[in-house]
Amino acid sequence: MKRIAAFMLVMGLSVAGAMPAQARSTTVEDARQSRSAAKQQEKMNKKASKKQRKAMKKALKAQRKAQKASRHRTS
Repeated sequence: MKRIAAFMLVMGLSVAGAMPAQARSTTVEDARQSRSAAKQQEKMNKKASKKQRKAMKKALKAQRKAQKASRHRTS
């Protein structure tokens, strides 16, 4: 069992060592770009959510105003 674990460890290290430095740096850059894209998407989602909340608030205010006006007209 220990031999298999040691063999797997050696194989993993040899594969990582055989990987070109450019490929490793590319994965780092890809991860950075991925984080940046996720952050940008989160920012856009927040902005859209804020815009939607504002529109809902405006519609609610208009609805209350219309109800108030209709009450005054009937009285």
